[in-house]
Amino acid sequence: QVQLVESGGGLVQPGGSLRLVCKSSESILSFNVMEWYRQDPQKQRELVATFPRGGRPTSVESVKGRFTMSREVAKGTVSLQMNNLSPDDTAVYYCKGTRYSTDYWGQGTQVTVSS
Repeated sequence: QVQLVESGGGLVQPGGSLRLVCKSSESILSFNVMEWYRQDPQKQRELVATFPRGGRPTSVESVKGRFTMSREVAKGTVSLQMNNLSPDDTAVYYCKGTRYSTDYWGQGTQVTVSS
């Protein structure tokens, strides 16, 4: 049973930084792609960053330059470094891994950006 567990969320001030970590029960390289999504009650769940197994990590235009995805294969993790956070970044952040046609989701971690 694949398990993905996010950590690192919390309350941060505008302009601050946060690093989210997703720990996988199985090798990161067993997935075709690892991704970060986010969602708040007023928005649809949206893609934030993606890291194909054999490719390079990319972030969506709205967070490019502020958010960077990485993977730490030896640790079994993927991470999302978030800098210059704004209240608009407040959301539940989810880690997703895709293996063949099956998606696996973490439980999510809350990120709240507020003074």
